[in-house]
Amino acid sequence: MPTFLLIARHDAADCAFYNEKSAKTLAAYASKLPELLAKHGIKIVGACTVNSEHLAVQILEAPSFEAMMAWGKEPENANMSNWQTTEFKIANTFEETAQMIQMVWQKK
Repeated sequence: MPTFLLIARHDAADCAFYNEKSAKTLAAYASKLPELLAKHGIKIVGACTVNSEHLAVQILEAPSFEAMMAWGKEPENANMSNWQTTEFKIANTFEETAQMIQMVWQKK
């Protein structure tokens, strides 16, 4: 299953710790998250926040890029864009990268 990184950033003024509108949007997102992940066949592998930098990173597995895009268009996800910027990146696990490197060097 493909691995994706979701990287979200927001300004201090929009931080859910201090901004009630952002906090309500985040709560709506969190309450629907398990249902929306299941709907699109997506699994959260890991998630971290760097509060001092207003940065959040999630590692997700999804059946396809199209599934990630459909999940991202759900209203609760789309509303998160009202107060933060979000990037999706296709990523490789360490093991996948190691295998690719071995394949390259076996051909030389």
